[in-house]
Amino acid sequence: MKYSPFSYNFFTLIKLPAAWISGVRVSKVTDKFCEVKVRHRWINQNPFKSMYWAVQGMAAELTTGIFLIERIRSNKTPISMLVLNNKANFKKKARGVITFRCDDGLKANKAIDKAIQTRESSLISMRSVGKDYSGDIVSEFIFEWTIKAK
Repeated sequence: MKYSPFSYNFFTLIKLPAAWISGVRVSKVTDKFCEVKVRHRWINQNPFKSMYWAVQGMAAELTTGIFLIERIRSNKTPISMLVLNNKANFKKKARGVITFRCDDGLKANKAIDKAIQTRESSLISMRSVGKDYSGDIVSEFIFEWTIKAK
């Protein structure tokens, strides 16, 4: 698998323009983890002088979805994927650069392999944590994806 933050950021520009305009950028991707950064700016703020929750959600979702997208592409098997549920907890105001990280890459690979083998719908729960520049947790998202080989 070839992971390139540049190619994912181009993907974001073309397929997820709201995330691109909001400043969501992939910074690191490996088989095991993905990091996405977003800076608090005028375009993505809320009335309370911090980052709007939906911008945080876009960044967090991207950290989980990249693993599924990449594994589906590498297998060349048609697989549908959809966020079935999500849960978010907000700990403090998001200001400055917020880095979201998901460490569920290997878990995603296993789920895709299972979906291909069984041809049945399966669920995978993936966690993304957003931290500010001082390492404090700003928000935590859990996305439950449903995947099924077509």
